[in-house]
Amino acid sequence: MTVELTDEQSDVEVDHERLVALARHVLTDRRVPDDMVTSLLLVDVDTIAGLNDTHMGKPGPTDVLAFPIDQPGTTPPDVPAILGDVVLCPRIAHDQAAELGRAGEQEVEMLVVHGILHLLGMDHATPDDEREMFSLTDDLLASFADDR
Repeated sequence: MTVELTDEQSDVEVDHERLVALARHVLTDRRVPDDMVTSLLLVDVDTIAGLNDTHMGKPGPTDVLAFPIDQPGTTPPDVPAILGDVVLCPRIAHDQAAELGRAGEQEVEMLVVHGILHLLGMDHATPDDEREMFSLTDDLLASFADDR
């Protein structure tokens, strides 16, 4: 499977190889077909704020946005299959992590998993959905750490 990572920010140093490996781990675990492409885009605070306003109608920056394109198994065989784009802001992630007493890298990794789960149709609109999504996020992060 193809995971493309583009880093357009310079605020926070990020381990690109680890994030791509994490994304592949999640996609494999969730049985996403090998021919699907997923993009990770790391951006600065101003860029994520603009995207949040334009696409979500919410002013100000956020930590992660997910833009699903194709759902697994819905693309004809002769058409490129694109799961979607996960856009995250490492600066916001690191700032949040500090407030929560966590390492910034852990927060970035959690947001990668969170964003991919959104691409796959999961949400946290209800308390039950939130429990399920965050529990799966924790499980995926733990199994990734175990594989390392």
